[in-house]
Amino acid sequence: MLLRYLLEPKAGKEKVVMKLKELESSVSTGRKWFRLGNVVHAVQATQQSTHATDLVPRVCLTFANLNRVVYFICDTVLWVRSVGLTSGINQEKWRMWAARHYYYSVLLSLVRDLYEISLQMEQVAHDRAKREKSLSQDPLGYSVAKEEREWLQSFLLLFRSLRKHPPLLLDTVKNLCDILNSLDQLGIYKSNPGVIGLGGLVSSIAGIITVACPHMKLKTN
Repeated sequence: MLLRYLLEPKAGKEKVVMKLKELESSVSTGRKWFRLGNVVHAVQATQQSTHATDLVPRVCLTFANLNRVVYFICDTVLWVRSVGLTSGINQEKWRMWAARHYYYSVLLSLVRDLYEISLQMEQVAHDRAKREKSLSQDPLGYSVAKEEREWLQSFLLLFRSLRKHPPLLLDTVKNLCDILNSLDQLGIYKSNPGVIGLGGLVSSIAGIITVACPHMKLKTN
């Protein structure tokens, strides 16, 4: 999608753009086939999330996974329609249901990410307060800390929190990229194919990283 968006304005690339459109359609159908087993995985993830000790992640992840289950079911129905196994399916209605439940799933995952970020920022702020208290006898260090602007303090706090917790940063970036397509499909926020394609690329890279490096996957406490 990203390549098609970049090549469309250029003259003489019509055949390449058409081939990219066909490839995009074929890959989309193939993805639906590979997603058939994801329904089972999403059900298992729902069961696991109910055992989280913290209330907010437990609620967010449980409902996020339930919406993901419904999304995969809708996606499977769309796949059945696309391969011609049945024709009595309102494709547009099922596509909107799929987009809506996927949007709810990613949105709840983002709420969980924001909650985890707030906990990390609180911990970093607590550690910093302890250090400043121990160095309060140093007038220079104390005055510099006092002169920092509030917005800069907040930004640095967020930066330090995410730097200390790379899996949280990766999960947040992935969810932010994933939600772009749903926002566009539901008409909440329209994006061009280039933005959606770039978001999908970044999301895919983030997903590959979590598979290649399991320690980079955000754990549920």
